[in-house]
Amino acid sequence: MTEWIGAAEAAQRLGIKPASLYSYVSRGVLTPRRSPNGRASLFDAAEIAGLARRGRPRRAPGGAELVIESELTEISGDRLSFRGYDAISLATTRSFEEVACLLWTGSFEDAAIGPWHATGEAIAAGTAAQAALPPDTYPLERLQVIVPAVAATDRLRLHLDRPAVMAAARCLIAAMVDCLPAAGQGDGVGDESIAERLAPKLGRRPLSGCLIGALRAALVLLADHELAASTLAARVAASVRADPYAVVGTGLGAMSGALHGGASLGAEVLLASASGPADAPRVVGELLRRGERVPGLGHFVYRTGDPRSALLLDLIRRAAPGSDRLAVAEAVLAEARRRALPAPNIEFALAVLSTVAGMIPGAGEAVFAVARTAGWLAHALEEYARATPIRPRGVYTGRGVP
Repeated sequence: MTEWIGAAEAAQRLGIKPASLYSYVSRGVLTPRRSPNGRASLFDAAEIAGLARRGRPRRAPGGAELVIESELTEISGDRLSFRGYDAISLATTRSFEEVACLLWTGSFEDAAIGPWHATGEAIAAGTAAQAALPPDTYPLERLQVIVPAVAATDRLRLHLDRPAVMAAARCLIAAMVDCLPAAGQGDGVGDESIAERLAPKLGRRPLSGCLIGALRAALVLLADHELAASTLAARVAASVRADPYAVVGTGLGAMSGALHGGASLGAEVLLASASGPADAPRVVGELLRRGERVPGLGHFVYRTGDPRSALLLDLIRRAAPGSDRLAVAEAVLAEARRRALPAPNIEFALAVLSTVAGMIPGAGEAVFAVARTAGWLAHALEEYARATPIRPRGVYTGRGVP
């Protein structure tokens, strides 16, 4: 008979912390099951014993294993939580600002200090830096120019204690939004929330209250996601004492990849290429015939579906039930199910939000970048406290000495 033990005992038998135990779970090294009451994870004692005999895994199935202990985000099965709070619940009950403060401090209270604003000098520098870019420049590319320009105005950016970094974080996120040119009417600058100020920067037409609510939820859902590629890059930069702006710049570079945050742009193009719901089978079929992946489907971590996507798509359906672009997205998803393709991920849901709300091309990437800046800086705070560089070792596989 299988002996099932709790997470604390499993971690103790392995000689690791619970955070490391769950990192093994997220990478497929261990397979837990839920307790009868559904509130805890149980582990097979024999599987734990076997892992203990083999030693800590240096390589996870299908990829390199790098474990970094963190108090920020846990992915267990298909559940995502920020500092123990269910992220799906937070997305419908808390503001982006509150969740950012939760990640930075462990508390929602610091969000009550009022609207986030950048200095006038920061706004002037960031606005001017990207003003000369071509009109069709994607928002993410503008953000990659805005961030270093804003950094140059902060003479104290190398002051890395927690209050200073949090002050810089609020200023930077506000500047990233406020320095973008308005896509439609209104500039969105004032005492509004980050979501309310971001909406006119990306939307060609005013967004309804429900769609702004979906945008706010998207910001919360994307605020952090454990050690995604961009977050690992940001942590490495922070571990060698790079300033917060450099950390965010590093994250922006990594997240722009087509297999990361850039996937939302591919999904936007997919949805735009279908003239109507009846055109969805052709669009999906052409991609598959060319041997290409359908962007926005499947996820490296989630096996039964991305819970963030499920919530965001549900909010969009409630906000715009009669949208013709939503009908196209539903038809694409129906075709994907018919072909037994993976379930949609958060990048697909972002693309649906962008197209249904009439946003400019690349809007999904911008939402991702603004949101994940909060997470990158939360991880930076952990690294600043440790003051130990992250320095993985390589395994040489080239030719020997002739």
